[in-house]
Amino acid sequence: MTGSIHPLPPVPRGKTLPPLDPRPHRQPVTAVVALGSNQGARRDTVHEAVEAIRRLPLVDGVRVSELIETVAVRPDGPDPEAPRYVNAVALVTTRLAASVLLGMLHAIEDKYGRVRTEKWGDRTLDLDLITFGDERSDHEHLMVPHPRAAERLFVLEPWLSLDPDAAIPGIGRVDDLVARLKGSV
Repeated sequence: MTGSIHPLPPVPRGKTLPPLDPRPHRQPVTAVVALGSNQGARRDTVHEAVEAIRRLPLVDGVRVSELIETVAVRPDGPDPEAPRYVNAVALVTTRLAASVLLGMLHAIEDKYGRVRTEKWGDRTLDLDLITFGDERSDHEHLMVPHPRAAERLFVLEPWLSLDPDAAIPGIGRVDDLVARLKGSV
């Protein structure tokens, strides 16, 4: 027999069973999720997306930075003519696998009308998985750490406000990255 079954103890009348953990052996991981919106009711959309993340199965906690407003960034640099973004970062404690969490983030984007017609285009909601614990993946459908996170102050600064010791696996400390981007190093 490869596994053993542990029977549940009898439940006294009038009592309920404790919730069963479908992944009892998976340790919680902290994932960093960047949130952004530059179309529609931007602030409301980001707040509602945070609540949707909180309701995901196997998500045990969500801490969110303050919202900041930033200029849109295109492949060739900042675009002051485009609608401005509202951005935030969430630290998500979860027992989901990284690929499952990413799929659920995409489903939340879809619920808010995210359309993927133009790379780096305007969007109702953008949810990026920045890091997933110390995991590293360069698979085309799961890139963690996010390949451009170290270049984005609108990700790094809100993240740093939540975790002064934050680091991007294989890249470095977030406070050092912020200092470099601001020209302090």
